[in-house]
Amino acid sequence: MSPARQAVSAASRVVVKVGSSSLTTAEGGLDRSRLDALVDAVAARREAGSQVVLVSSGAIAAGLAPLGVTRRPRDLATQQAAASVGQLALAHAYANSFGRYSLTVGQVLLTADDVVRRAHYRNAQRTFSRLLALGAVPVVNENDTVATEEIRFGDNDRLAALVAHLVGADALVLLSDVDALYDGDPRRPGAQRVTEVTGPADVDGVRAGSVGASGLGTGGMASKLAAARLAASAGIPVLLAGAADAARALGAADVGTAFAVTGPRLSARRFWLGHAAGATGRLRLDDGAVAAVVGRRRSLLAAGITDVEGSFDAGDVVELVDPTGLVVARGVVAFDAAELPGLIGRSSKDLPAEQRREVVHADDLVPLRP
Repeated sequence: MSPARQAVSAASRVVVKVGSSSLTTAEGGLDRSRLDALVDAVAARREAGSQVVLVSSGAIAAGLAPLGVTRRPRDLATQQAAASVGQLALAHAYANSFGRYSLTVGQVLLTADDVVRRAHYRNAQRTFSRLLALGAVPVVNENDTVATEEIRFGDNDRLAALVAHLVGADALVLLSDVDALYDGDPRRPGAQRVTEVTGPADVDGVRAGSVGASGLGTGGMASKLAAARLAASAGIPVLLAGAADAARALGAADVGTAFAVTGPRLSARRFWLGHAAGATGRLRLDDGAVAAVVGRRRSLLAAGITDVEGSFDAGDVVELVDPTGLVVARGVVAFDAAELPGLIGRSSKDLPAEQRREVVHADDLVPLRP
């Protein structure tokens, strides 16, 4: 057993994500037998002493059949209508299924706004903490009924990675209709299974699809890979496995693909800053500033900035990009966008006393590149 699999198996708090295609069919809506099998696995993990947060897709897919829609709609209004019908069915099915084990379910619906806005992020943390302390199983989904194109997560895989850090999870389990990560389409001959991912080099040759074969989900393997890498980089081991193997994934963790931790566990604030907060502008840096900010974890000074993009106020989150445009860090800017053009490229000693401060302080800055 690899260290990553041992960590997943022994985790005291686990976030489990399951996709639409693993719970529903276009013809019949929710597949109760599949949902019950998932709940059986979660309940067994609870009985073993772990706390579990379940991130479940399926609301839109569950609402299609009752509305007479034969395939996943492309327009947002129909998706929201399907979600409003399907979310009730999904919540009711989970409540009944977990009720077989006398477990109480708490529904948590989130939009991206709830993790982008710092105050909302902290409120969500408190809600999860209290639900878990009271012995409930939080069941999380994106709030598709009210989310707009501008504030959607886009897929629940990324949502699961964000929730895993938000709740302080010790592991993330991504359940899919594919049993593991492959270097190509597993339906085609020659695709090789990837069982352990210890770093970026292990997935360099992976060609991941964007949407599952059923057409019911939005993520596909590409989003699962991105979510796994995000969580692993923030100190959370990940197991990617088939939903049919949920019992083993949540037991011995001897199935699927394991992702080893590739970075330190960040504080909740630094994770929010680096991965959840919305950026309102960009600061382009010269090579020296990139080396100082990323390599030496120093504050960003005006002298290292070559250009300013966007409209932002002091206290907003901005992206820091290198001379080629690659995002290398994110941070809280200390100046309004309108103030910076007159400061960029100038040494601190040449600035007025009231402007001799860091543009982005090291304590408010998260490098995104090694």
